[in-house]
Amino acid sequence: MEIDITTLNDLSIFNNNQDQSVFDIFNHTRTNGGRAYLQNIFLNPQQEVSKIVDVQKTIQHIIAKQAEWPLSITNGTIMVMEKFFETHTEKIPPSPHTINSFLYKLFHASDYGLIEYSVHHFTQFIQGFQQIIEAFADTEKCTLLHNILSKASTILSEEKVKWIIHNALNNKKNSIEVLRTGYFLKYHFKNKTRALIELYSQLDAYYSMALAVQKYQLHFPTWVTEYGPAFHAEGLYHPLLKQPVAYSIQLQHPQQFLFLTGANMAGKSTFIKAIGIAVFLAHIGMGVPAQTCSLSIFDGLLSNIQIADNIGKGESYFFNEVQRVKQTILKISNGKRWFILIDELFKGTNVQDAMQCSTVVIQGLLQTKQSLFILSTHLYEIADVLQLQQNIQFKFFETQAVNGQLAFNYKLRDGVSKDRIGYLILKREKVLELLEQLR
Repeated sequence: MEIDITTLNDLSIFNNNQDQSVFDIFNHTRTNGGRAYLQNIFLNPQQEVSKIVDVQKTIQHIIAKQAEWPLSITNGTIMVMEKFFETHTEKIPPSPHTINSFLYKLFHASDYGLIEYSVHHFTQFIQGFQQIIEAFADTEKCTLLHNILSKASTILSEEKVKWIIHNALNNKKNSIEVLRTGYFLKYHFKNKTRALIELYSQLDAYYSMALAVQKYQLHFPTWVTEYGPAFHAEGLYHPLLKQPVAYSIQLQHPQQFLFLTGANMAGKSTFIKAIGIAVFLAHIGMGVPAQTCSLSIFDGLLSNIQIADNIGKGESYFFNEVQRVKQTILKISNGKRWFILIDELFKGTNVQDAMQCSTVVIQGLLQTKQSLFILSTHLYEIADVLQLQQNIQFKFFETQAVNGQLAFNYKLRDGVSKDRIGYLILKREKVLELLEQLR
């Protein structure tokens, strides 16, 4: 699924100078390689149901056998292994015996200490990987996990590797065995070690996803393939909020356009971002923050939420809004399925101009049947013109003012909001009092 850096930033997928990101809360990797691979998964959402379902199966399989997952492999383990190949040591004897092992340990004590220490970590790594292979022997129906473990199993099934495991299990740690193992690892197992580390990094990333699914009680979505573009969710919420409010939404033909209104702080932006995050997570194979969710595959996810002006290029806020809208139109004109999120269209111009521009753009977007749209706006007046359209639904977030105090319930309701609370906010924050003091 295509997604650009602007959309990733709008949805806080990665840390864009913010306190926390979606990646941050789902990253439970134990190694640097695992983190890098998890980041790669986040940067490359899928658009094939079979591949996404395979990731879901992998995560579910890991969850089912989490108790059997070895925790002995750490980032420190990987670092020791990598450093072993990078550090110069005196040539290890190819056929260690009592005398040359004794002499090596005597005259090259620091090198011997490094070898012994590294062999210990190699052994831990190999043993831990072997435990994973044995625990997940029944992975034939999970192609992704099966392929990773099959490659690892081929490497670990070599006689000399099995010999290392056997020696470790029998606590054979005399200097002859240490040097014999060190020689094999140093001069004959470098490339295969790197291959194993890469394979473990992949497992670490999927294990991290499994932990996140459990920790945040995420649910795997189902995929709709027999209809046009669709997104249904019950109990959907924003995963970065400590006390989120759940939403329910249904978008599909013939009502594939959601026109969203409500006052500032009523919850429009949070709602839009929650949907975008759910669509994104679904396309990387993750569970989503919702009680139930079903959706179709989308070719792209595009947002228009946090537009900024560019002083260096002399570009105004409104100009950049227009450019983003232009980019959106070019994207959806390819006939593929897009999920488009637009928050407060045309904020960078006056009200009358914004109303005219918004109406034209919305009426144009309504012509496509292959994409879903959510658009929020303060310009509730244009809803009157749009009411004649059959493929648009109107929702709003309610705001109540009691004795001059604002109350937000963040509940999504049918219809159009005409709330204007700017003046009340000025009054509540005592801006009016401060202005009076200026006289």
